[in-house]
Formats: sequence, structure tokens, C-alpha cells
Amino acid sequence: MLTHGRERQRGKMARLLKRHEIENPISHERLYYRIGEVSRITGLKPHVLRYWESEFKVIKPHKEGSLQRLYRRKDLDLILKIKKLLYEDGFTIAGAKKKIRDLERVENKQMKLKLVEKGSNGNAHEFLIALQEELKGIRKMLE
Repeated sequence: MLTHGRERQRGKMARLLKRHEIENPISHERLYYRIGEVSRITGLKPHVLRYWESEFKVIKPHKEGSLQRLYRRKDLDLILKIKKLLYEDGFTIAGAKKKIRDLERVENKQMKLKLVEKGSNGNAHEFLIALQEELKGIRKMLE
């Protein structure tokens, strides 16, 4: 049984943690966010997030055995981009889908250009090391 002092201390700690979450909603150290956390961070209701998941195939939260959605940082960034396109820029869902596809193509081309630039100096060993680092970065993003 908790004493009155411990209850107050526990309440104070909970308020501090809540304040920290509000002031620093996106942690670069965390791998996954639950749908409720994503909802708080983005200001979107969970049913909107689930609907966008069905409309935008690029949002792919990880679902464990409990079927609870676990969003990665990449998913969170995409949701924020989509929110901006729809709510601030006035895009339709179809227009936002096209814009997201176009952005992905541009990012893929930029990544290919980086690889070509790193390999263009003629030194195959340095190119392979740079390629390996790029692949490690991609793997880290996918985890």
C-alpha cells in the first residue's frame, strides 16, 4: 500500500513524464511508436491513421502478435508529410498519393546519384566501402 507521500511523488513523476512527452514528442532514440502516441504527436485521430494506412500503401506499421500497430520514425515522417499536403496545401487524397510517389522517386534518384558520385573517382575499393555504408544506412532505416 502506498503512503500519501509516495502517491504524491508518483503523481508528480507522471506529470513530469507527460510534460516531457508533450515538449519532446518525437524521440530519435525510439524505434517504434504506438498508434495512440502517433495520434498525440500528429494531432490525428487513430481512425484517421488507420484510414490513411489503407489509402497510402507507403505507411506500413509493424504489427506484432497482438496486432497492435507499431509505427517507425519513417512512418511518422510520412504521416506528417501527408497531413501537411492534405490540411495545409489543400491536396486531395489522390493528389497527395501522387505527390508522395513523386517525392519517393526523387529521393531514390538522389540516392543513386550519391552512389555514382562516390564511385566516380575510379577507386573501386573506396566505392565499395561507400556503397556498404549506404546499405547500412538503408538497413538502419528499415529496422
